[in-house]
Amino acid sequence: MEQKTNIKAEEGKQEIVITREFDLPVELLFKAYAEPDLVAQWMGTKVLRLESRKHGSYQFETTDAQGKVVFRASGVIHEFDPTQKITRTFEMENTPFGVQLEILKFEQRTSSSSYLSMQVVYESTATRDQLLQMHFAQGINGAHTRLQNLMSNLK
Repeated sequence: MEQKTNIKAEEGKQEIVITREFDLPVELLFKAYAEPDLVAQWMGTKVLRLESRKHGSYQFETTDAQGKVVFRASGVIHEFDPTQKITRTFEMENTPFGVQLEILKFEQRTSSSSYLSMQVVYESTATRDQLLQMHFAQGINGAHTRLQNLMSNLK
């Protein structure tokens, strides 16, 4: 699979910057992050809660074939500016990674393309580096490709 999602991790910093251009109007790109049924489809996880508003919260969960929870994440939405920006926390349960801060910025490029920039800040550079070793880039690229395909069908 072509790596269209770019991840920049500067040495000595406790953040990463994830960017990708989508062949979607910014309204559709933002909608993919704001509507629970769409998030569930492209992320491939169950959305237990997604309150897309300032001071809202969310919780995602993935189970295996036997129904055992293999992934659960939650957070609080601190800023929600439709088609512009989402600032939120993100915490994976039962992992050593702690809470991270995510700042998502959505930008219209042309009438049919948009750009997503995600700044993700971790507690330490060690935490960031540990996460990057876990096939993080392939996972987010695959999720963004599913997002592109799903939302292209809604155009």
